[in-house]
Formats: sequence, C-alpha cells, structure tokens
Amino acid sequence: MARITLATIAEKTGLSKFAVSRALSGKSGVSEETRRLVQTVAAELGYLRPVQDSTPNVLGIVFHDTDLVNSELQVLVQSGFQSEAVRRGYQARMIWTHLPDEVEAFARTCAGVSMVGPHLKESKYRVKELGIPLSLSGWIDPLERFDMVHGTDHESGAAVAEYLIGLGHRRIAYVQGSSHYRGRIERFYGLREVVEKHPEVELRQLTFDSEKMFIGRFRELLDDGFNPTAFFCAHDGLALTAMSELMGMGYKIPQDATVIGFGDFSAATQITPNLTTVKTQGQEIGAGLARILDDRIHERLNPSVPVRLMLCGHLIERQSSGPAPARGNAATAP
Repeated sequence: MARITLATIAEKTGLSKFAVSRALSGKSGVSEETRRLVQTVAAELGYLRPVQDSTPNVLGIVFHDTDLVNSELQVLVQSGFQSEAVRRGYQARMIWTHLPDEVEAFARTCAGVSMVGPHLKESKYRVKELGIPLSLSGWIDPLERFDMVHGTDHESGAAVAEYLIGLGHRRIAYVQGSSHYRGRIERFYGLREVVEKHPEVELRQLTFDSEKMFIGRFRELLDDGFNPTAFFCAHDGLALTAMSELMGMGYKIPQDATVIGFGDFSAATQITPNLTTVKTQGQEIGAGLARILDDRIHERLNPSVPVRLMLCGHLIERQSSGPAPARGNAATAP
C-alpha cells in the first residue's frame, strides 16, 4: 500500500498541503468545515500523522510502587506495554513511584504516558496539564475525562455467581479482605446482582484487615449459623489463604467447599488442588495502554471523547470447584 502523505490528502480534497497541514495540526487559518473535511478524508485514507521531531519517541509507563498486592499483574502489564510500544516503533521506559513530582518529571521525557495503580489525582492532572497523551489502568471518578484500560470486574463477579448457582451452591461467601480496592468492590457488586435474582441463595461478605484475618471472620460466620459451601475470593492470594485455612480446619476442597480466586496468577497452579479462578488479561491491558497512547499521538481518536477499553477475562475451571455438598459441609469447624 502506498504511503499516505499530506500531498495525498491535498489531492483528494482539492486543498493545498498548507491548508491540510493546518487542519490536521489544529492550527488557525482554516474554517471548521475545511478542518472536518480534512480529518474525515485523512481517517478514510488511514493517514498516520508523524510524531514531530521535537517530540521524544518514547512511551512511558508509571507503576504505583506501593501497590504490592498487584505486583504480579504489574509484571504482565509491563510486558504487554513494552511489546506493543516497540511493535509500534517507540522506545518504552518504566518507573515505579507514587510521588507527583517524580511522575511529572518522568512524563516530560515522553511522547505519551500510562499510569498503573492507585495514583493520586494530583499526579494524573499534572500529567494531563502537560498536554501529552495519558492513559490509565486504575479507577477514576465517574465520567472523569481520562482514557482508561481495565478488566471486567463487575461482569466477572456476575459470571462467578452464575457458575456457583449452576453447581447448586446456595450459601456463598465473598472473601474481599481489604475493602478499599475498587476492583474488589465491583466484583462484589456483580456477584450480588446475580444472587439477588435468586431468593434461595444467601451471600455474605468477609472483609478483614491485618488484625482480623480470614479465620477470625469465618468463625464469626459459623457462630452466626452461616456455613458457606462456596467462597469467591477477590484475589488469588486470598483464595490460597482461604484454602489453607479451610483444609487446616478439616475441610476437603472441593468436596466440602468450593474456592474460586481472581487473577490466574502463578500460584493458582502451584497449590493442590489447582485453583479455579478468573483470568485477568494483564498483558492485553498493557498493550491497550500503549495502543491508546499511539492513537492519541497520531490523532486517530476524537480528542473530545475519553476512551474506556475493557479487556474481558474468563473463568478457568480447575480442581478447587465442584458441586455443592448434598447436606451442607461434611466437615465442621472445631
């Protein structure tokens, strides 16, 4: 295919290269009608606006350095981001920080920046004010004007609920752990949304911090007369804890209790029985972040419309899940 240039667009529209250039760069000197015509023709022809010589040919990604819970996910995101950036002709650079000054200084060396994790609003807006493309993987306020790439948390919770109910489970516990992670809250909302359609199904949350871990909260459920046959855990790490504690109490997995995680990280297949879990598309999230930056740099996206890119996970069924016990749990807490 022949390379599409300003001259190609000028010939197609009957305009001068000067007018085409000013229309595509957003500069004054052309009417809005002309600007729209040029942008439409450029999009139809597949024109890629070159990065200016003064712009560094670098895509940067900033990981929140205190978000240790998601460290394995960050490695996957990094791999996807780097591969996609290189494939599109950029250098890829990475830093790990949560400090706004460091985030801004790094962004000034890049043509576009992605930020991953629970970064401060100040950091996001300081990069935005630099006028360079910015994409996020992390939660933002409703309708906040940032491009964002994320997984299907709410949808995943709903899918797990349908799966467990299909297996005959009627007493489900959601092992949330810390309650300040937005993704975990969204998974609970999806789980609850489906459960509420089934009045015969009971759902309880297990939230806890370092002072009251899984075992303490689980015993409270038992004392309250609620003995779950299924546990959906908001993270694979929580699922490993739940399985270990349950087996220590005499439960057999999955004969007495089904345990499902979230993430599909390496430990999911290193424990016996292997963990049923929802796979998070970490590499694709990273690649999506880089693609959005490249699309913004080359003006393929409407500058007035922020983008939300969702990467759908999927349920991986392994040995930690099974049908509900015929008469509740065969094992009971000592």
